[in-house]
Amino acid sequence: MDCRTYIHTRAGWSEEPDDALDSEQTLVVLFGASGLIDAPGPVERVIETFPRAAIMGCSSAGEIHGARIYDGSLAVGIARFRDAALRAACARIEGPGKSRAAGADIARRLDRPDLRAVLILSDGLQVNGSELVRGVNSVLPPSVAVTGGLAGDGDRFQRTWVIAGRRLAPGYVSAVGLYGEGVRVGHGSKGGWDAFGMERMVTRARGNVLYELDGKPALELYKEYLGDRAGGLPAAGLRFPLTLRAGGDNDKRLVRTILAVDEASQSMTFAGDIPEGSYAQLMHANFDRLIQGAGEAALSTRGEVTENRSALAIAISCVGRRLVLGERAEEETEAACLALPRAARQIGFYSYGEISPYASGHCDLHNQTMTLTTIHERQ
Repeated sequence: MDCRTYIHTRAGWSEEPDDALDSEQTLVVLFGASGLIDAPGPVERVIETFPRAAIMGCSSAGEIHGARIYDGSLAVGIARFRDAALRAACARIEGPGKSRAAGADIARRLDRPDLRAVLILSDGLQVNGSELVRGVNSVLPPSVAVTGGLAGDGDRFQRTWVIAGRRLAPGYVSAVGLYGEGVRVGHGSKGGWDAFGMERMVTRARGNVLYELDGKPALELYKEYLGDRAGGLPAAGLRFPLTLRAGGDNDKRLVRTILAVDEASQSMTFAGDIPEGSYAQLMHANFDRLIQGAGEAALSTRGEVTENRSALAIAISCVGRRLVLGERAEEETEAACLALPRAARQIGFYSYGEISPYASGHCDLHNQTMTLTTIHERQ
């Protein structure tokens, strides 16, 4: 497998995209600023350079190229396979309530006996990420690795886009299926946040909208914890996500991050479902553990990848992690790079949600994690 990465900034391309890599067995993955939907020149350049390739991408809250983080740029990864087959698909998301249908639609279009993995990217604002992955999981077997994320828009939460039908568009989910026995996909997803305060039961919620905790207005309680920071919601909430567990002896915990608040209903909208009867607890950052988690996520992807085998690594980290880490954010992308095989090439983006198996099997929606996917071919 041939693998290359590029970055386009205001200064131009780090290296001109090479059409010699174009083929029906070429995967092109790109992540860029939300403003590119108004000035899509760099994206269109890539699309024109690779007319036969399977192309996917989305807007971000920061672009990753190698160990560096950029804003207002376009990060591009190219992988030309020797034997693998590729198929792209996209579906319109008609609002959060239709997210499951969109996920099932995408999965049905890609489902074949030789399907090995699916890379999936979704609009980050018009989707219920939990329902999206439920739709995917309702069609695909757990043996198919499904990874990806929700598009971002910095800390603005105004608009996002994905590549759908080789154009930039809001309100879509897109995916590429990878087929053939030679395809190898590794995945890892780690957090590093610390829980604090008491657990509270989710007593009223609908989908991804949380109304009450322990019978009290959720937003009111949340503001009490945030104190002076409450005036900066919803962006301030990225620094204090919720961890959810089903209750009983279930130790599986998923993290949820805020997308919006509603003062009238005293509710909060999250990137994924908040099931009634589950237990929620606030979390705060442990800088060293966040950075360590990024390295651990990368180590989880290695599998049989040797140091000198070409591989494309896709890093998807939550925007909340970037805001918390601040000037130390590049320490997590560097930690991921250092844990990857020497010949791997990393690109990625900061997201509004990450999609990956919790450990193995069907995928979950995660928030506030660093999620790594490595793609290579068996020799």
